[in-house]
Amino acid sequence: MLYLVHMVVDIPKDMPADEAAKLKEVEKNYSQDLQRDGRWSELWRVVGQYANYSVFDVDGNAELQEILSNLPLFPYMTITVTPLAPHPSRI
Repeated sequence: MLYLVHMVVDIPKDMPADEAAKLKEVEKNYSQDLQRDGRWSELWRVVGQYANYSVFDVDGNAELQEILSNLPLFPYMTITVTPLAPHPSRI
């Protein structure tokens, strides 16, 4: 099942820089592992924002919830999920 996911990150300004850097590094490694195995099939930065649009190709809601809630930056994100279905006009 495909999902379009919009993630907006808001790391607290008072978080120590080294802690934020560590979270970002762990997040990068986790996301790249998911990209390599095909479950995180698209990842696009929103210009001028600490945000992205991503497409996930997973078995269903439970798997997507597990993936998203395991993101190291999850506590600092606002996430919007849109389930996708094939369009009848798509070639």
